[in-house]
Amino acid sequence: MSFDQRKDLLGLRGISREDIELILDTAVPMKDVMNRDIKKVPTLRGKAMVTVFYENSTRTRTSFEIAGKYLSADTVNLAVATSSVQKGESLKDTIKTIEVMGFDLMVIRHSMSGTPHYVARNTRMRVINAGDGFNEHPTQALLDMFSIREKKGSLDGLKVCIVGDILHSRVARSNIYGLSQFGCEIRVVGPATLLPPGLDKLGVKSYYSLEEAVKGVDVVNVLRIQMERQQSGLFPSLNEYANLYMISPERLKGAKEDALILHPGPMNRGVEISGSAADSAVSVINEQVTNGVAVRMALLFLMMGGAKDEILD
Repeated sequence: MSFDQRKDLLGLRGISREDIELILDTAVPMKDVMNRDIKKVPTLRGKAMVTVFYENSTRTRTSFEIAGKYLSADTVNLAVATSSVQKGESLKDTIKTIEVMGFDLMVIRHSMSGTPHYVARNTRMRVINAGDGFNEHPTQALLDMFSIREKKGSLDGLKVCIVGDILHSRVARSNIYGLSQFGCEIRVVGPATLLPPGLDKLGVKSYYSLEEAVKGVDVVNVLRIQMERQQSGLFPSLNEYANLYMISPERLKGAKEDALILHPGPMNRGVEISGSAADSAVSVINEQVTNGVAVRMALLFLMMGGAKDEILD
């Protein structure tokens, strides 16, 4: 199924290379809009979107909201902490309440994997997954790929190393699904307790030595250590993790000289990445945030009408 026949964006698993390229190509002129003095186009005037975040977020929620505003859509954020959810309202009833207000699209983040899929099955609104449990975070992977392509010119055949907590990372999963469409050599590295089984079935190479994993790579994507999910003592201490896996200029000597450093944020400086690496010339961490707005503008454009306003199954 091609992207323009999809009602929702729930993940990158099963999304084709052509669909990804369509989104990334559309994000290019969207970034141009952001660089104008007046960052506003009437493209989605009369459309309405709502962001519903059951988990905390700065970058994803804010970038979706500003992306909608730049395109002239009416954007509303449902503050879950002060909503009827706190009175015991079910997710299904919350969805229906929002739907009958006339929203065209919902952006949802939830701690339970599969929740956006449930929402999509129970609403006529279009649905974008902004992160569900340990499953996927498709728009983060898309902005990562946009950032890489912008710097490298192409995604084809690149060597990409993802570092850290792969087990709990929805970002890693979406990146693996997306980058695989471009023939990338994908490596993951981290403590054995943070590398899930079955990665080899996805064509991913697993490493336990950071120095070995980064040899000759074009991109190093550093994951945040999710302290809020570390309830099981999966590594002895943050200091030990930093000693073995913290990305620093010294640790990247085996990578290509122009290897990019990415991080989805927020960063734990001194744990998964050093300040000198985060602020280095090859770091595109701040640019990722900018690119996230452009990519989300592209998705809203493609999913809520843009040049052609269609009601799609």
